[in-house]
Amino acid sequence: MQTTAKLSSSASQVSTPLFQARSSSSLSLNEEAFLEAVARGNVPEVKRLLDELPDLNVNSVNFAGQNALELAVSNEHFEITKLLLGRKELTRMGEALLLAIRKGYVRIVEAILSHRTFSDVQRLSCSPSEVDKHRDLFAYDENGSLFSNDITPIILASQHHDYEIVHLLLLRGARIQRPHDYLCRCSACTQQQAEDSFRHSQSRIDAYKGLASPAYLSLSNEDPVMAALELSHELMVLAGTEMEFKNDYKKLSMQCKDFMVGLLDLCQNTEEVEAILHGDSLETEQNLTRLKLAIKYDVKKFVAHPNCQQHLLSNWYQNVSGLREQTTAVKILLVLGVAVSLPILALVSWIAPTSKVGKLMSGPFLKFVAHAASFVTFLCLLVLNTADRFNGPPLLPNMTTHDRPSQLFRMKTTPFTWMEILIMSWVLGNIWEKCNDIWSQDIREYVLEPWNLLDFNILAIFISSFIARLMAFWHVYAAQRYVDEHHANLSGNSLPSNIQYFQLARVSWLSSDPQLISEGLYAIAVVMSFCRVAYVLPANESFGPLQITLGRTVKDIFKFLVIFITVFVAFMVGMFNLYSYYLGAKYNDAFTTLEESFKTLFWAIFGLSEVKSVVIDIDHKFIENTGYVLYGVYNVIMVIVLLNMLIAMFNRTFQEIEGDADVEWKFARAKLWFSYFEQGCSLPVPFNLLLTLSPVASFLRGLKGSLWYADRGKDTESTQGEERERQKLSRQEDSRVDTSACPTCYQRIMKRLVKRHILKAQRDKENDEVNEGELNEIKRDISSLRYELLGMGKREVKTLAELIRQLGDVPRGPHESCMERCHQSQ
Repeated sequence: MQTTAKLSSSASQVSTPLFQARSSSSLSLNEEAFLEAVARGNVPEVKRLLDELPDLNVNSVNFAGQNALELAVSNEHFEITKLLLGRKELTRMGEALLLAIRKGYVRIVEAILSHRTFSDVQRLSCSPSEVDKHRDLFAYDENGSLFSNDITPIILASQHHDYEIVHLLLLRGARIQRPHDYLCRCSACTQQQAEDSFRHSQSRIDAYKGLASPAYLSLSNEDPVMAALELSHELMVLAGTEMEFKNDYKKLSMQCKDFMVGLLDLCQNTEEVEAILHGDSLETEQNLTRLKLAIKYDVKKFVAHPNCQQHLLSNWYQNVSGLREQTTAVKILLVLGVAVSLPILALVSWIAPTSKVGKLMSGPFLKFVAHAASFVTFLCLLVLNTADRFNGPPLLPNMTTHDRPSQLFRMKTTPFTWMEILIMSWVLGNIWEKCNDIWSQDIREYVLEPWNLLDFNILAIFISSFIARLMAFWHVYAAQRYVDEHHANLSGNSLPSNIQYFQLARVSWLSSDPQLISEGLYAIAVVMSFCRVAYVLPANESFGPLQITLGRTVKDIFKFLVIFITVFVAFMVGMFNLYSYYLGAKYNDAFTTLEESFKTLFWAIFGLSEVKSVVIDIDHKFIENTGYVLYGVYNVIMVIVLLNMLIAMFNRTFQEIEGDADVEWKFARAKLWFSYFEQGCSLPVPFNLLLTLSPVASFLRGLKGSLWYADRGKDTESTQGEERERQKLSRQEDSRVDTSACPTCYQRIMKRLVKRHILKAQRDKENDEVNEGELNEIKRDISSLRYELLGMGKREVKTLAELIRQLGDVPRGPHESCMERCHQSQ
């Protein structure tokens, strides 16, 4: 009993302060009547209490911790809110403002913002957690506050996508402070992280929810498209960094992308589409800046939008606009014609780049055709390079041949053929092209592109193969020269040991022979070169989705390899440990070495290994049975579990791409097209090597000009210097004029699009179905109207009674007695 009493008494001590703060028993009768009248919307009663009771506490709270202003705002009683805002002693207006913003009551928000308390912009930018300066704005009891301690009015309005309220707050100078970097170690971030890490992360998410709101993006930024593009990328980076809030950040990033797509969908002419895709660039030529960033950040819906694709298609057929309407047969004939006459076209473009042919070849479509034709020619050279061996090799591995008695070495097979020299020219042209690409863009962007990595590997393997071939040629040449010098004193059996392996018969070559290494690397490079065909497949609607599926499948394989290699290595080492002591005492050599263990387990995946691989000739049944068990478990895990899981991953990837195949294909095609929109070399490989002569010619022309100017007099030099200075100032003046004019045009277009976006959002909001909250608002309006009508009736009765009293001194007639009876009945 005593223990129970103590527990109850202690519980009452803990709960008493909270109960007293929430209980209505501490309120006076007038305060209770006042709060009830405010909650019901009884405007006459509220006016009477405020006028007759000057000492009435308007900041008193009910059992839920809400004061009169919060009750009026919560029930959307605009007249009562205006009455309360006229009281000087009113507090917690910040809490009421947040409540009005959450409810979406624009008139009440505007009335609260007009109060003198919010004349200071800092009060609009502060959050409930900043209580040191503004203790009269918010409710600090966390049990009763409806909002987070880091929510500001502008953040809350942006999160609810209320364009009118966001506009009101922005006009008064309210802004959302962008969160610091996730890895920021400033004093403020360090302190917040140490005090409450969850609250710190939540405040960052709240801020980003406001920044990613279409209302805030469209109203607070002069360039909303660029702001949404950069913010979407930042949020995707945070989704990969803060994994615990990954879904929240990805949702916000998608919201920014949808906003960009919405603006692009509202475009009505080419000028508006170009403004979104090019931005406010001051360059005279359109450079598709926004589209480049959209491709870089994988904003697929934006890139695949019909308006964007139409603009891209117009630029794709630049200089050959009539070809777009031609039939497929005409296009095929054009492609074949360009492929056949490519050397002539390339030479003309190099000699006269400003000619009609040069301008045509610099267009994106013909540039693509020329590069594709060059690549197909390169593949044909790779095939033709082996044509002499289609019917078999000229020499068998054990055969030798020589032109003279002293030729005992491989002089006839080592030198490069004309076909191989052409292949080397293509490789050198590709290297020169990749060097220009690296020079013209960021090295990090270049490395992150998978096709660039494939090209780098192909070129590296080709170069390694050629270097090994040159090494073989050099060693053979040195050995042959040695033989020629000592021919009289040498015979086949008296060759030095350092040159014996250079004999012509292939069976005598060492496994590390440079010729063999060159041939192996060359074979790998040929296979990888044919894989490069997949790069141009997105240009076709039929093959594009297949190429995308193949690329995603390769990514799935790399993910799968982590688990696969772990299981494979575990069984390979285990089986090797089990059978390494039985070399020569088994049915075969499987698992006796690491190499044999690898081969046996690898081919077991495809069912090409025998079960007898675990059988040993010695009567060690335990080892043999253990081998059977391990081999059986391996086949179950690898074949039944992991391979079926890989197939399931492939099916999921295919379904994802198939579900949105049009967007995926258009995005991949735009990515392919964009690589040919870049201003650069229009000559395909290997004709781009001709441009290496241009810097030399420019240097010689510059040297000649400098010598000519050196012989001129100082007067002429000063005159030309003054002329150049005037031209420079003129160009700077033109640049300033363009700078002041171009952004104005761009901003005008952006304002037009933002206006359409806001009107569309308002129409969508108006077209929504009437929900329960709107029905409650209608009920409250009817209740307020009822109290107003009752007040009006009471005022009319009082007026009528006063008139009757004034007429009391007049002699009564029949009508007067009737009026008195009517008054008594009322």
